Amino acid sequence: MKQIIEYLPIIIFTITYFYTRDIFFATLILLIGLFIQVCLEYLIEKKVSKKTKIVFGISLLFGGSTLFFRNEEFLFWRPTVINWIFSILLLSVEFFSGTNLLKMIMGKTIILPDNVWKKLSRGWSLGFFISGLLNIIIAYNFTLDVWVSYKLFGGFLITLTYIVIMMIFLWRGGYLNKTEL
Repeated sequence: MKQIIEYLPIIIFTITYFYTRDIFFATLILLIGLFIQVCLEYLIEKKVSKKTKIVFGISLLFGGSTLFFRNEEFLFWRPTVINWIFSILLLSVEFFSGTNLLKMIMGKTIILPDNVWKKLSRGWSLGFFISGLLNIIIAYNFTLDVWVSYKLFGGFLITLTYIVIMMIFLWRGGYLNKTEL
């Protein structure tokens, strides 16, 4: 359910853009959708996660700048900045505090040795970095239509790819039973 709520604003953004061909109106709809996402998360979970707060804050900054300056380049950088913040967070929290952020988030779901958590954390950090880089490459080398389509399908496919890679890594390492896949 939470994943659907997380992807709903980008789905609505994409539909709005292709229906109206107006990136600025679609950006406004994206910001409204993100606000609704925050409200829904609060209503369902009685709190708003740090991840959602970061995404919402960065979206307000870059989406608001897109609308205020009437320049879609701010919007192009929004996903890259969000991904790179998550990449840096995964690395810096462990470096400065010795705490593995990924283990903090997922440690109740799966028990793994610390060295495996470290590899997963670095892998996800690399994944977030690559995702941000791909976003900028597509934004500046392809049409706006391609970039908007990539926002809907590319982000989902990249996340799915990293989940599959993580599951294969854990399975091959003997950390998952075949029945858990």
